[in-house]
Amino acid sequence: MEKLGLGPDTCLARNPKLVYGRMTGWGQEGPLAQAAGHDLNYIALTGALHAMGRAGEKPAIPLNLVGDFGGGGLLLAFGVVCAVLEARQSGRGQVVDAAMIDGASTLMTSTYAALQAGFHSDRRGTNLLDSGAHFYEVYETADGKYISLAAIEPQFYAALLDKLGRTARVFRDQFDAANWPHMKDDLAAIIRLRTRDEWDDIFAGVDACYAPVLGHARSEKSSAPPRPRHLPGA
Repeated sequence: MEKLGLGPDTCLARNPKLVYGRMTGWGQEGPLAQAAGHDLNYIALTGALHAMGRAGEKPAIPLNLVGDFGGGGLLLAFGVVCAVLEARQSGRGQVVDAAMIDGASTLMTSTYAALQAGFHSDRRGTNLLDSGAHFYEVYETADGKYISLAAIEPQFYAALLDKLGRTARVFRDQFDAANWPHMKDDLAAIIRLRTRDEWDDIFAGVDACYAPVLGHARSEKSSAPPRPRHLPGA
């Protein structure tokens, strides 16, 4: 906009109440300010990309949700709304600058806090929320589809074990992280015994933090059975 003669100084001179929002990848200043980049580059430099992926594998490339939309668009929109509300009271507009690398870094705050507190490891794929835990994972079903489990809290984990029936004995020590890899293997074997629709049936109406992994096609849908049931022999 500055190249068109419509920078913030010019616009605010015409309308002092104006809120002027602009977004960059690397920020307005600094050694990378004029460098080309995309979402993947911004989240790489913040450490976000390093944290995504499975143990022993390279970082997994996510959709451009963290840098472009979360760290960039969402935080810019939030800043603009805040500035508009303030301008209504003060009569003074302002410039809201958002850099995707700054926003992505902000979204990593809780992860870095957990790392500093010793609650999170820098080794990806070994932590509670990054596929390390057997109860916070995606599993393949008998028909080649997938389900998601996120039974972190004890009441949800108990509901999960209840639906697994007698096989749940090996999963009772939920936070024994040393045995998470073995429990994941065991749980994966159990989940592969049923189709995704069968698991939908089993977990219907149960607070176990369960959801099928649906695709994008219109024909993709989850069954919605009327009543939950236990596994045979449970």
